[in-house]
Formats: sequence, structure tokens, C-alpha cells
Amino acid sequence: MSLVYIDDLVTEMIHALQGQEHCNGSYCYVSTVHDTTLGQIVDLLYSFKENRKTLEVPNMSDDFAKKLYSTYLSYLPEDQFSYPLKMNIDERGSFTEIIRTPDRGQFSVNISKPHITKGNHWHHTKNEKFVVVSGKGVIRFRKINDPDAEVIEYYVSGDKIEVVDIPTGYTHNIENIGDTDMRKFYLEYPDVQTLSGQLNWSHYCELLIIDDKRKRDFYEKETANSQWSVRELKRQIDSSLFERLLLSKGQANKKKLIQLSTRGQEIAKPADIIKDPYVFEFLGIPENKPLLEKDLERKLIRHIEEFLLELGKGFMFVGSQQRITINNTHYYVDMVFYNKILKCYILIELKTTKLKVGDAGQLNTYLNYYKTEINESEDNPPIGLLICAEKDEIGAEYILGGFENAVYASRFTYVFPDKDLLIKELELVMNR
Repeated sequence: MSLVYIDDLVTEMIHALQGQEHCNGSYCYVSTVHDTTLGQIVDLLYSFKENRKTLEVPNMSDDFAKKLYSTYLSYLPEDQFSYPLKMNIDERGSFTEIIRTPDRGQFSVNISKPHITKGNHWHHTKNEKFVVVSGKGVIRFRKINDPDAEVIEYYVSGDKIEVVDIPTGYTHNIENIGDTDMRKFYLEYPDVQTLSGQLNWSHYCELLIIDDKRKRDFYEKETANSQWSVRELKRQIDSSLFERLLLSKGQANKKKLIQLSTRGQEIAKPADIIKDPYVFEFLGIPENKPLLEKDLERKLIRHIEEFLLELGKGFMFVGSQQRITINNTHYYVDMVFYNKILKCYILIELKTTKLKVGDAGQLNTYLNYYKTEINESEDNPPIGLLICAEKDEIGAEYILGGFENAVYASRFTYVFPDKDLLIKELELVMNR
């Protein structure tokens, strides 16, 4: 079908009154005509409706889409002119995305509490523009790979609106030096080329919320490597996976931090699959509710997909209450998995109490049985994991030490861990 826009029709009528009409024989015509189909119009209208959820802006370089969008907005009910945005809030302030485009960047508003510093990273190709509209702050830059480089400071405030470009090759941060909240708009033009074919735009928008570049790089690589959905990525960020992997077994150091951020989680030895704590928020159990071990096991089985995501890469569920018979006596392993990366069985025992001396010995017996009776020639030695409600590190060293088999113990929690406490714990370990 061929359509003309009402404004173009009115403009042509005015031209006709002025003797400047477009004529074809005895008839006047509108010079701007849009050829389209009903299906294309329907698709555009549905995309306009979804834009409030995706925050994407219609393609205004397409003249027909621009005019149709104006018409669409004119038909909105009077109580639907506004729509809510998702505010990502923490103790430092908030981050709210307003508009996103696939090729012209992301426009957001960032609120920082007094004396809070955000940033402390640098970019290869991503461009940013900062505009402080309320409060007072200082943006600091330092050229990378130059030990003699001086810190460059730009003082900004809502009293003087100006744009500060964030150049590549400079570490940068912005500190609120006032006594009130500092509000800044910023336009971020990300380098999405590296994500093409692996992450979609919704993935990237979750990543953009993360200030720490090394942490963001880790989640980016893990999303691509593990093919997480947007929901799974958000869950892993909320559960502080990055910090938990760094803190597992208390071996956090700068080398491990760099490895996680540049290569993601690599699994080469049994200790690489261990997290501490494990987070079972998907069970919907109140934090302090007492629960029998068999009930916890049943709930984990009912949520096996979420449990596999929490366990990590390469895990496949074999079964629960797997029977072991030793000298005509039957024993039962709570849960058995197989890890296709390590090529070994993972035997998990659930303990809803504090780790006890006898727990590790029992699990070691099960491992000996699997190593002798169950393993095939191509299987590596099995791994034992005690997931308990509570443990102390000193006691765990004595309880788990001295076994030929790999036996580990980790805590579990029903709620997302406190990120602030994890970060403080991580800093303590890193500074030892």
C-alpha cells in the first residue's frame, strides 16, 4: 500500500494555495509517499509498545517509522504518557538506564551518595560522556602504562553544566565531593563488536551496571562460555559468583583475580569447581527456618536446573540416594553428579548442621567405593563435597586433612550473600 502522512498532505495544500503545488496533469499530488505493507505496520506498532520495556528508541532515520511513531504516541491514553524505569540501587546510590540504541549508545542517570567514588577502570574503545546536573564532584584521569603519569582532575558541578569526555587509555573515576547526592547523566557508546553472536543487548545492559571492569569482564566471558540467559546472568551477579569463586578455600590473590577477569572460570583440578558459600535462594526457604536434610535434598531435586546452574560448569545429575553396599550393609549417597570437564563423579552429602568430625570420614568411604567399584578406566578419581549449614575454617582443616581422596566442605545459604561483607572479606584476603 502507498500512504502519505497528514503533515505532508497539509504542507502540499499550503503549497497549492501559494501556487507551488506538485501537479500531474489535472491533479495535484503529495510528493512524499511511503510504500509499505500492513504486516510491516503491525510489526512497527508492536515494537513501539515493547520499546518501553526494552528502552530501545525507534529508528528515527527511517522517515516512515518516525512518522508512524509520532502517530502512535498521539493515540496513547492520557493515563499512559509516563512509564517506570528500573532503578538499580545499592548503598553507593543508583543507576538507571533511560534509553538504549544498538549503534548510538546508552543514555543513563547515575546518582552517587556523598563521598562515594565510582569507576576506577579504563576502556580500550568504549566512549563515555559525563554531565553532572546536580551536586559537586571531581573526575580523575591517569594515563595507563605510564608510571610517571600525573593525575588529571576535572571539577564538575550542577552550577555549571558541561560535558566531560572520557578518553580511552585513561583510568578514571568520579567522586562525589559534596554533602548531597550527585546526579549525572552519561552517554556510553560500548564496543559491542566483541559481543556479536555471543551476547544480546539485554545481556550487555546487565553488564553495564557493574562498575568494576575486572568483574564485568568475568561475567561477560562466563556468559559467553556457559551460554547463560539474561535471567541466569542476573542471578549469578546477584549471588556474587565472582567474589565467591575468589574466596573459595581462602586462596584469593591478584594472580587469581587477573585469571578470572581475563579467562573466566577455568576448571583443571578438583578445587576449581568449589564455591563457598553455595546459594540456594531459588528454593524460597526463609533464612533461619530449620530443615531436615532429606527435605533439603527433595527441594534441590525439584529445582535441579537451578541447582546445576549454581554448581557450575560441566555438572550432570546422576541421581539421589545412590546405594552403596559394603559387606552386606547398605549406605546411601545423598546426591551424585558427573562432571564432564573433570571426567569424574562428584559425591555430595548435605548437612543442615555444622560440619562434624565424622562427616568427612563417611564421605571418604563412599569415595573409596566409587573409585574401586563404579569408576570406568577413563574416569578420574571421584570428588567429595560436604555442603553444610556452618563450618569454621580451623576445624575444617583438621576434619578434611589427611585423606587420599579430594574431600571439600562448603557452606550453604538460602539468601543472596551480603555483597559488602564479601567485598570486605575479599579485601582482607587480598591484603594478607
